[in-house]
Amino acid sequence: MPRGAFSAVGVAAALSVALTACSSSGGTPAAAPGNAQGGGSLVVGVTSDPDTLFPWKATQFTAVNVLQNLYGTLTEFDKDLNVVPGLAESWETSKDGKTLTFKLRQGVTFADGSAFGSEDVKASLEKIMDEKTAAVARASLSSVESVKAPDENTVVLELKSPDAALPANLATVNMAMLSSDDTEEKLTTTPNGTGPFTLGKRVPSQSITLTRNDKYWGPEKPKVGSVEFRVIPDESSIVSAMQSGNVQLAVFNDPLVAQTAEGGGTITVTKTPQLNYHVLQLNARRGDLKDVNVRLAIQCAIDRKQVLDTAALGEGEVTGPMTAPAFKSDPDKRPCPTRDLAKAADYLAKAGKSGGVTVKTIVSQGEYATSVNEAQNLKAQLAEAKINLDLEVLESGAYVDRWVAADFDAAVALNGGRPDPDGSYGRYFTSDGNLNKVAGYSSPTLDKLFAQGKATTDQAERKAIYDQVAAELEDNAAWIWLFAGYTYTATTSNVQGFVPMASGSLQYLRTTSVG
Repeated sequence: MPRGAFSAVGVAAALSVALTACSSSGGTPAAAPGNAQGGGSLVVGVTSDPDTLFPWKATQFTAVNVLQNLYGTLTEFDKDLNVVPGLAESWETSKDGKTLTFKLRQGVTFADGSAFGSEDVKASLEKIMDEKTAAVARASLSSVESVKAPDENTVVLELKSPDAALPANLATVNMAMLSSDDTEEKLTTTPNGTGPFTLGKRVPSQSITLTRNDKYWGPEKPKVGSVEFRVIPDESSIVSAMQSGNVQLAVFNDPLVAQTAEGGGTITVTKTPQLNYHVLQLNARRGDLKDVNVRLAIQCAIDRKQVLDTAALGEGEVTGPMTAPAFKSDPDKRPCPTRDLAKAADYLAKAGKSGGVTVKTIVSQGEYATSVNEAQNLKAQLAEAKINLDLEVLESGAYVDRWVAADFDAAVALNGGRPDPDGSYGRYFTSDGNLNKVAGYSSPTLDKLFAQGKATTDQAERKAIYDQVAAELEDNAAWIWLFAGYTYTATTSNVQGFVPMASGSLQYLRTTSVG
């Protein structure tokens, strides 16, 4: 979840996401307290504590949202998910597409005051590429042959083959640029980035406070003196905190909670369609799920619209693998576009499992609001096809640990989508992808298709290639894609300037002010 001649157009250039305000009401909650730096302070309500402060390993949503405000990346996404300059002020691609030359911004410093330069970029990219680092975005650099730093402000990437997805992939916080002097051990407790904020104070399981970085390189300094991410375990309680003026901003997943918030008369709610997707992940390397017929039986036994209606009040749309508008999958192009229990029974019979199967399934409680309801609905539907989802509900941190370790048969998940399909799935479904263990599925066909998708910059060709990727995933029921929903950004009336994004990013906290 994210530029130059070919990069400026970018694979995400066609994306433009409309933000629809659900309501706007009067009333003024208690003002946020002032800050010695000026600009006041903003309190953001979140349901979970960040599980890591090391950006290269962050997968949990709260951790990503905190870290993207502490660290910088070579490229960034603008509000419409176009790829734009970040720590690299420009770049050029060679005619053969195999050399990418970045010109870095000058005068950028890390939080500790040390200067940012090409050696930091070289060290960061090489460490991300090193399998020993276990960086979650390592596969996004699979096309990179070498990284050179010919001078303090220039970085040259020599590629094995053209990579149309690389500029967009460099925009995620999992590609954060770190000081070459820092270590993972140090950064786990003391982040040291080039972002708009620096770490202020952390109270584990309660709050984490960021303070404005007055040396931030951006054209504007952050408008608030501090941002506190306050942990409040459930979304309904966050609404109460907003109504009393103790929290000024929150992003909800539950549409019912959003309706409650906007009904109070003091909160504005903005509804934003998301690239993120709700999915039942299947581990095709474990137990009965090794048989494609069992996986197809699960696919055919699920009414996705019922899951959407039950868990999210119908707020969203049934989806296939590709959620980005420029590459969107047709959810009807799958073996069972609608629920078909007879076909599910046939698939189980082909697998020699007419008596049924049991699938141990992990579910996160607290990471997002609809997870348990989704799991319970899936369990009820699949029971009618003699497929038992044995649910294990885990708190957010324990769930992430099990998920990263691929310690599950199935997982009810909300995964971050990205503007480019390679960024979304290249690390999952290629045989050498660093999250392939988590995905539980790969094939020579997918390896070939992903390589082709990166090798061309022609938008129509890339769309056709990723349509084939989607077909391969659906026809083999690698996972069961359910629906893409919305986020609901709630702000009190004294908050201005925050821009919700289809990627779920909170990067525009840097433009937010508190009246």
